Amino acid sequence: EVQVKESGGGSVQAGGSLRLSCVASGSMYSTYCMGWFRQAPGKERVGLAHIDGSGNINYEDFVKGRFTITKDSATNTLYLQMNRLQPEDTSMYYCAAAWEVAGACEWDNFAYWGRGTQVTVAS
Repeated sequence: EVQVKESGGGSVQAGGSLRLSCVASGSMYSTYCMGWFRQAPGKERVGLAHIDGSGNINYEDFVKGRFTITKDSATNTLYLQMNRLQPEDTSMYYCAAAWEVAGACEWDNFAYWGRGTQVTVAS
């Protein structure tokens, strides 16, 4: 089983930046996906970005240019650099892991979840 744990959330002013971290442990292999999601109160959880075992990255359109996902494979640590944060980015942010399917990451396949880290952006 895989465990993931997020950190790095907090409160910032609009226009500010935060970097989230996620450490994965357990039965990790090279062909796995790691991703970031968020869920605001009363809204569905949405995917933000994911990266596969080969380093291929996918971003949802609404975060392109502001958020950057990176991974340190040596330490199984995933990062999300978030810049130019806005109040609408206020959410609980989750890290998740999944096995690749046919060499690719699929949003619906993420099965191992952290408990989340809260990000609050003040106007």
